[in-house]
Amino acid sequence: MCRDGVWVLHAVIDSPEASRRVPVNGFLGVDVGIVNIATTSDGDRMSGARLNRYRKRQQRIRKRLQAKKTSSARRLLKKRRRKEARFAADVNHQISKRIVAEAERTGRGIAIEGLRGIRERVRLRKPQRATLHSWAFARLGQFLAYKAQRVGVVLVQVDPAYTSQQCHRCGWIDKKNRRSQASFICGRCGFVGHADHNAAHNIAARGVVRWGEVMRPHAAPTLAAS
Repeated sequence: MCRDGVWVLHAVIDSPEASRRVPVNGFLGVDVGIVNIATTSDGDRMSGARLNRYRKRQQRIRKRLQAKKTSSARRLLKKRRRKEARFAADVNHQISKRIVAEAERTGRGIAIEGLRGIRERVRLRKPQRATLHSWAFARLGQFLAYKAQRVGVVLVQVDPAYTSQQCHRCGWIDKKNRRSQASFICGRCGFVGHADHNAAHNIAARGVVRWGEVMRPHAAPTLAAS
């Protein structure tokens, strides 16, 4: 294909898939978001600050170019749009590679939220909406899926309902538990922690249940979440 006057060749390589390994040590839960792109149940947080700063700068440049309404400005807009997409894809590649490597090293599967409809579920202030709609949630899920499949790591999607409001220690669900974007304080048992980390724990536990439903639909799961 020819892009910006440069010919590019797309080469496809067939590689053998690794056999799927049973997640004997439970699941690594992954909570996705805007402030923290991904937070794992191990407490590993991948901040989105760098990407969000980059997007805001690109947004300012786009506004200036759009105001000019010239053919050269339109060409630059098209070029910058592809550059921004490549930058976001690179960030997603780094994050997914890190998560899959940790799951493979510890003998666990990966549990993520079902990302369908995430833009409709999330409620944000007006300045944050552009960031939400420009973030490639589905692309991150795709990268996790194919990287996990390549090394034989099990990946399951779980129901995202109330993962951010439920206490992973006692199971109490209340929207008041999540005091802010980062703060989680359970109104029943008093657990205090990072809200995204707590949600990742809930996702990990649901991953165990989901795996049991897939492998043994007529029996209760026996795996214990790590």
